[in-house]
Amino acid sequence: MSMKVLMLPGDGIGPEVMHEAEALLEEIAAQHSLDLQLDTALIGGAAMDATGAPLPEETLQACREADAVLLGAVGGPKWSDPNARVRPEQGLLELRKALGLFVNLRPIRVHPSLAPISPLRPEFVADVDVMVVRELTGGIYFGEKQEGDDHAVDVCSYTREEIERVVVQAAELARQRCGGLTLVDKANVLATSRLWRKVTTELMTNRYPDVPFETMLVDAASMHIVANPSRFNVLVTENLFGDILTDEASMLVGSMGMLPSASLGKDRAGLYEPIHGSAPDIAGQGIANPVGMLASVGMMFRYSLGIREVAGRIERAIWSAIADGQCTPDIGGSLTTRAAGEAVRERLGEYYIPKFAYG
Repeated sequence: MSMKVLMLPGDGIGPEVMHEAEALLEEIAAQHSLDLQLDTALIGGAAMDATGAPLPEETLQACREADAVLLGAVGGPKWSDPNARVRPEQGLLELRKALGLFVNLRPIRVHPSLAPISPLRPEFVADVDVMVVRELTGGIYFGEKQEGDDHAVDVCSYTREEIERVVVQAAELARQRCGGLTLVDKANVLATSRLWRKVTTELMTNRYPDVPFETMLVDAASMHIVANPSRFNVLVTENLFGDILTDEASMLVGSMGMLPSASLGKDRAGLYEPIHGSAPDIAGQGIANPVGMLASVGMMFRYSLGIREVAGRIERAIWSAIADGQCTPDIGGSLTTRAAGEAVRERLGEYYIPKFAYG
């Protein structure tokens, strides 16, 4: 069976880490006799330079026809004017909306050998294994906006349906992981948060009584993430809170270059990307960490392409390379981006059991 994977390298270090993703896909296809059709399209600043639009129609059409989409990164100083009518980041927001991708999964796990480089004491992060589930298409980012010289408005709006479909995803993951679910909100202040709490409590009580459930205000959650992160298993939250908390939690592992993400909708096709940005300060130097991108490929095989064996092989290879110190400078290694990608590919056949995986 043929599977179409569309690669959107984007800007900054995006093309560099995408090169390693493509090499990994080609190696996997050869080893498993998979018919992978790999195509490339423009998005973000690169698309703006070429077409004037951050998400050209041909890119969007190619995304709709693909079984999965891989994204490198978007944005950079060249297009950073916040007052500009068109910005690279709009391409990503438009893509998520057009594909109906309403939930974002971000696993936060710390490799044992990297615990010493975490900003927290090693014993605080040794057992961290958190899945953050973020709502992706609603809330303040997509609400009505008004902007003037002396007054501005950003509307935050949610419906029961928008909340339920995300909470179901989170509850199912918590059940699979044999852990609990924590809803993060601001129900003591915000009406939308009170709706989130009402809908989530009803759903967990009626459909998931076997899953331990708690609610927590976002300010308390932000403190616990750095004071006692191992207390969490699955976190679910609205768009803005999820955006902030996942970036905070990502620093537990010592580098934003380590972490993958998956954006999913009601269909199997999804968008997979490392959580880091375009990192223009290191673009072109060949030192960008490809692990977040490669782990995103693993998530793609797990959630969209449905080949869990391949996902596991990729995850074990990543864990093995890091255990051997075969990694980039941001996590204590000395390899270039390409050498780090090669180190992972060389370990695809190894039998290595990591403490955690990216599933």
